[in-house]
Amino acid sequence: MRRTLLAIVLVLLLGGAARAERLIVSVSNHRVTVTPNYSGEELVLFGSVEKDAATPADRTDYDLVVTVMGPRADMVTRRKERTFSIWINTDYRQFLQVPSYLALFANRPFDAITSPEIARRQQIGLNNVLLTQRVSGDFADVVPNDAFRSAFIRLRTQRGLYREDASAVTFLTPTLFRTGIPLPAEVPIGTYEVEIKLFANGAFIGKTETAFEIVKVGFEQFVATTARQNGLLYGLATVAMALMTGWMASIVFRKD
Repeated sequence: MRRTLLAIVLVLLLGGAARAERLIVSVSNHRVTVTPNYSGEELVLFGSVEKDAATPADRTDYDLVVTVMGPRADMVTRRKERTFSIWINTDYRQFLQVPSYLALFANRPFDAITSPEIARRQQIGLNNVLLTQRVSGDFADVVPNDAFRSAFIRLRTQRGLYREDASAVTFLTPTLFRTGIPLPAEVPIGTYEVEIKLFANGAFIGKTETAFEIVKVGFEQFVATTARQNGLLYGLATVAMALMTGWMASIVFRKD
């Protein structure tokens, strides 16, 4: 037993000693407030690659892939067909707990950063991101060119909620980098996870994570919080407002 514990400790120590680089990152704002006149904004992610004595001397070029994921939710994509001059829903696909916002940024084309196998394993690029779906009673992802999957990504992309940009990350120096994170006007409320992955010569070196939060403030947030936390009070207030509106309308449009 002692030998086993000693072996485990040695493996952990050697694993930590062999770590040649680490990422230091931050975002320009960890809390974004959404007001009634919010029209979108852009955060800035910046950081550096820190080397140590174990870093190979000939390793000077790095690649970065930044993945930003918003709150997860269930969503549905429907297929419409025209029947007798009427557009009706004929089929649908349910996507389970997928990111409401998803952005992938890199400093060069994704397929030039690493091999297809590593890209699939590390979910590099929209085609490799896992989007779990309910398909005929099963729960799985499907091939990237599946009609429902393609339509889902296309619709989210048109709204600015899904995106990928292979030139968004800029290296200011060989180890200092930055990128912008655009947030559209209809950005979902909640916590956003940011994952930064480091590559060198096609090999995955390591990753780090950070996060930021988007919150709604003002009267809209007050109403939403009251409805969620004080349902009875919110219902009574709504009924009272409806009665008052009807009473005022009867006075204004009353015919003498």
